[in-house]
Amino acid sequence: MYQKGVKHLCDNGLTQVPNKYILPEPDRPHSLVVDGCIDLPVIDFAQLQGANRPRVLESIARACQEFGFFQLINHSIGDETIGKMIDVSTRFFELPFEERQRYMSSDLHAPVRYGTSFNQNNDQVFCWRDFLKLSCQPMQDFASFWPSSPLDLREAVGVYSTKTRQLYETMMEAILESLGVMNNSAIYEGGNQLMMVNWYPACPQPQLTLGLPPHSDYSLLTLLLQDQVAGLQIQHNGKWVTVKPVPNSFVVNIGDQFEILSNGRYKSVVHRVAVNSERSRLSVASLHSLDINQNVTPSAILIDDSNPRLYRDTNFADFLDYISSSDFKCKRFLESRKLHSI
Repeated sequence: MYQKGVKHLCDNGLTQVPNKYILPEPDRPHSLVVDGCIDLPVIDFAQLQGANRPRVLESIARACQEFGFFQLINHSIGDETIGKMIDVSTRFFELPFEERQRYMSSDLHAPVRYGTSFNQNNDQVFCWRDFLKLSCQPMQDFASFWPSSPLDLREAVGVYSTKTRQLYETMMEAILESLGVMNNSAIYEGGNQLMMVNWYPACPQPQLTLGLPPHSDYSLLTLLLQDQVAGLQIQHNGKWVTVKPVPNSFVVNIGDQFEILSNGRYKSVVHRVAVNSERSRLSVASLHSLDINQNVTPSAILIDDSNPRLYRDTNFADFLDYISSSDFKCKRFLESRKLHSI
């Protein structure tokens, strides 16, 4: 029953959260105090291109050090591209279950995967979420595997993934420059791009479950597009805070790979997703990382006698092997990459 996903349960008149989705009391969202909403630092992408670049780079550095997150506005991806991505994603989740079921898989390496929770073989409690995972880079290798329904999905995803890839490369250049790691395009050229389209159905008992448990992203950088329904929460100063959606913006966050690359200067911050009883919520996360077997290593320029190396080399394949055999929680994988001398 559970493997059919949360939306299938809701479409069939669910009025209570099934036991498999109920968190233990200490882990429930209302058991952990949420300290109101937070306005993340706002970075104006347009200002990066001119005389204000040094000042914007300073703002990026502060945001990455203090929050691990920021809102990106005036990012050059047009309303039409974003609108089509949101529209086609919504229509995918509105397809009959039999259509969506064609893409269900428990294989974490599958280039296209529709599912619920994250790893149904190991998750002790399931997430109140259905997702469509699409491998996007290089596009010519994967586009033919993407769902053929809705009919315009492949075109919309193709345009959106290309534009977010371009935005990612520009932002990586700026973030590396803010860190003092210059002229290092080899770090982010090529690499892996995953699109995670998330659907969080309205929940009859949102105080009992989460759309996603506390975790950090295993990536260099994530660009998150969300609708105007609040749900993303981050840990800041030891408290959970809800991120206010900003229209026509991306939430950008540092991933585990970048924390390793920066030797801990920029933090991959733990976040989670709360659900509500009033409205369903859609988000599209574009996760950018190195190629699956390419190691990420702390940048040599950031290591000296005063700043010893903090992490061992690792790659995406190591991460997938790890989560295939353990719960998807907090920063456990990143913790396993720390050197014993820390």
